[in-house]
Amino acid sequence: MSIKKAVDEGKINGEIAVVISNKADAKGLEFAKDSDLNAVFVNPKDFEGREAYDRELIRILNEKGVDLVCLAGFMRIISPAFVKAFQNRIINIHPSLLPSFKGLDGQRQALEYGVKFSGCTVHFVDEEMDHGAIILQAVVPVNQTDTEDSLSAKILKEEHRIYPEAVALFCDDRIRVEGRRVFID
Repeated sequence: MSIKKAVDEGKINGEIAVVISNKADAKGLEFAKDSDLNAVFVNPKDFEGREAYDRELIRILNEKGVDLVCLAGFMRIISPAFVKAFQNRIINIHPSLLPSFKGLDGQRQALEYGVKFSGCTVHFVDEEMDHGAIILQAVVPVNQTDTEDSLSAKILKEEHRIYPEAVALFCDDRIRVEGRRVFID
């Protein structure tokens, strides 16, 4: 939603070519349809294995002329073939300050660990989970009274701010990757 809003407001020099989900009832698909965007459900059960499924995603994305793949709520590990097809052109947002608290429940992990600050990270996707080069991060304080819900709400606000910002940087060709480091021109 925040990326669509930024596109509509002219803050992102690009367009949303397609919204794809592996879940028929995904809120993102519903939002895409309501926003007159091209919304596609690709059922993983129709394919034999992850790589076959990913080849179909690659086909659709290439057919639509996609330059950047933005993951949002896509809770599947993508294959090395998919990463290779879109090397340094797949980004994800994660609700922690990577490399800390990878995987599911980053907010809960942060609270259990007792950190004083948490946040979110926009990163390029590579073959490892929550591992790729970091584009942007936002920090939020963790208060002693925070719950998983209250911390999640603070982080989500920052996610909605920095994810469109990272997309805009990419679309303006201002991101340069050298190894694990991302430079913003």
